[in-house]
Amino acid sequence: MTEIDVNTDTLVGSWLTLPDVAERLGVEVTRVRQMVKEGQLIAVRRGENRTLQVPEEFIGEGKIVKGLVGTLTVLKDDGFSDSEALEWLFTPDPSLPGTPARALAENRGTEVKRRAQALAL
Repeated sequence: MTEIDVNTDTLVGSWLTLPDVAERLGVEVTRVRQMVKEGQLIAVRRGENRTLQVPEEFIGEGKIVKGLVGTLTVLKDDGFSDSEALEWLFTPDPSLPGTPARALAENRGTEVKRRAQALAL
């Protein structure tokens, strides 16, 4: 769980609270917290109440977007903080086109993961 800057917060757009994520995934909130702890999702504290929230684009039809977990692992291995990973995932890349997060949601995860791996070089 991390703090994010205003620019990254604006890039992400829509957010879900952990109970909302749990409902969409059909699991208990404690399982969502475990997913965050294990690095399968990134959650940040937002708003006046500082509630933990996850980018909505990370959640697909009843599951985490395909390729996200592997991409987050690669970014973490590359030394990215959660905030830096969010910024990378939600910054438009004209060669994709769109953002890496959108490409993952559109099942173009192989290309996203390849780009994430190239960041380490």
